[in-house]
Amino acid sequence: KSSLFTGERRLKDDIIFEALGANDELTSAVGLAREYCLQSGHNFVEKLEEIQCRLQDIGSNIATPRTQADEEKLVRTKFSSSNVQQLECWIDEMDDQLPPLKNFILPSGGLLSSSLHVARSICRRAERRVVPLARENAVDPDVARYLNRLSDFLFTAARYSALKDGHTEVIYKKSNC
Repeated sequence: KSSLFTGERRLKDDIIFEALGANDELTSAVGLAREYCLQSGHNFVEKLEEIQCRLQDIGSNIATPRTQADEEKLVRTKFSSSNVQQLECWIDEMDDQLPPLKNFILPSGGLLSSSLHVARSICRRAERRVVPLARENAVDPDVARYLNRLSDFLFTAARYSALKDGHTEVIYKKSNC
């Protein structure tokens, strides 16, 4: 068993620990993308650092079930909707510089872009682990919203980095068979 921030002990395979584990993997994947971003000299390193910090906040929120925590812990681990709004602004900033997407693309576009696509797919898993907790009111609803918008940010950032690095995104081609 492991302990939550509330002091409650739960089995290691509890849904909360599944969500915490997916969130931890996501933080690591964003960290790897951040390192590639540093090497490429892109202007969104700080955004990736901010995202890693917000993911730590999400971990605290997940580890503090809203239905069982005392008021002090609820206040301390609250996740604000302003975090979702910040992501929306960042998505718009990058998207305004991208050509319209006319085809499905495969994860590609260089090391940074590809690492952002990996982080995006992990983010989708983290979101799937959090949705049942949000449905049960065990996490703040903005935690699930943030993860949903974060996967869009990571997709947009992957496209943006491929463009800025001069890499071509690989277009999906349907089989002729």
